[in-house]
Amino acid sequence: MQVAFRECDWFDLWVWVEFADAPSEREKQLLDEVLASWFLIGKLGGFNATNLQVQESGADISYLDYDNDLAEAELMSVMHNMGEVEYEGLWARCWFDLGTSDAIALDGLLNVLRQFAVDYVPLKRVVVGGTELPDGSAVA
Repeated sequence: MQVAFRECDWFDLWVWVEFADAPSEREKQLLDEVLASWFLIGKLGGFNATNLQVQESGADISYLDYDNDLAEAELMSVMHNMGEVEYEGLWARCWFDLGTSDAIALDGLLNVLRQFAVDYVPLKRVVVGGTELPDGSAVA
């Protein structure tokens, strides 16, 4: 699966997904669920790079002394809104307002879509940003 970035506005961001083959209704439903799940994690503040205590502790997290006060002191980092997933031919696109979530959110999405393409539905390409298809046309 190829990944490309185009012009990106954190508060007005389109994510484009190109399927390898015409998607079935079930495959569309699976992608819808992936994107909705990712958004829900973001809406609940899951992509806050200022509070990565477990990640920053290293490989051994046994008996980690998690600092709740530190976690509560950080500013909120939440996504604000998600549009409906739209489909046309091999392409799907969805609009997001990523709000104050951090860029780790996009890394998470790309990691998920990469594995989704391996285990469930072959994807040819993911394009982050832009308002038109890469060939210059628009999804109706």
